[in-house]
Amino acid sequence: MHESRLSLHRRSKLITTMISQRQLLIMSVPIILYIILFSYVPLWGWTMSFQNFRPAKSFFAQEWVGLKWFKFMFSDPVFLRTVRNTVMMSLINTTLGFISAIGFALLLNEIRSVPFKRITQTISYLPHFLSWVIVTGLISTMLSVEDGAVNNLLITLQIIKEPILWLSEPNYFWGIVGATYVWKELGWNTIIYLAAIAGIDPTLYEAAEIDGCGRWKKMYHITLPSIKPTIIILLIMSVGHILDAGFEMQYLLRNGLVQDVSDTIDIYMLMFGLQRSNYSLATAAGLFKNVVNISLIFAANEIAKRAGEERLI
Repeated sequence: MHESRLSLHRRSKLITTMISQRQLLIMSVPIILYIILFSYVPLWGWTMSFQNFRPAKSFFAQEWVGLKWFKFMFSDPVFLRTVRNTVMMSLINTTLGFISAIGFALLLNEIRSVPFKRITQTISYLPHFLSWVIVTGLISTMLSVEDGAVNNLLITLQIIKEPILWLSEPNYFWGIVGATYVWKELGWNTIIYLAAIAGIDPTLYEAAEIDGCGRWKKMYHITLPSIKPTIIILLIMSVGHILDAGFEMQYLLRNGLVQDVSDTIDIYMLMFGLQRSNYSLATAAGLFKNVVNISLIFAANEIAKRAGEERLI
């Protein structure tokens, strides 16, 4: 009897809250419909990964093949190589991106000249808005054997005697990808960290100054611990993109000489799935990516929870 009354009370409270917030609910309807139509309805297409999909046939006329395409992928050395490449490039991008963004945010926070600080921030944001076509074009030009800025500089400094084929050497490709990612996204990735730093209580710094702490000690003992929850949340979110190393940059920089280290899962989906009209294989690869990414998010969140740190869920 008590439980039924409690349930009735909660239901009436929910209805009252919905009525009082009806304007907000009405405003949210278009957003909810948008998410349902463009985020959830397309998930129905995942069924293609269990079919021998043919566009000319209706859904009910498709041949169901179970886990055929997943078995094919995991027995395909080309796919396994793309998984390795994707994971390695993603780890490089994530590691370099995190360290550089945090370091750059800390340095920007120490700039006392407001105009200079704003100019520096603006300049660092600009590469984010450039398309990968433009960025890879710049990288190709700078690393060119013929009059490339990097080769010319190294030859002038007598570090090398002959131009290096940077984009044709597999050993350099992952490093080039990581450096390019940092250059393009450094400024943009610092925005959240700067916002977190701006929320730190100024009295903490004042008390530290009274105790004789310099800039480095304040940074280490106040700034970093204060933005630690933000760092952990962003790290958990980035773990969920471990199989999203990218497509445009790798596709535009790749060539036959570096194919073994440049191809990612997305390129595999394009080359062996879409371009060969094997939509089931492409869908299976996409489903594999999503399942792994979601699993990693929950795993990272659980680890953070057990460690007593901030968590996403």
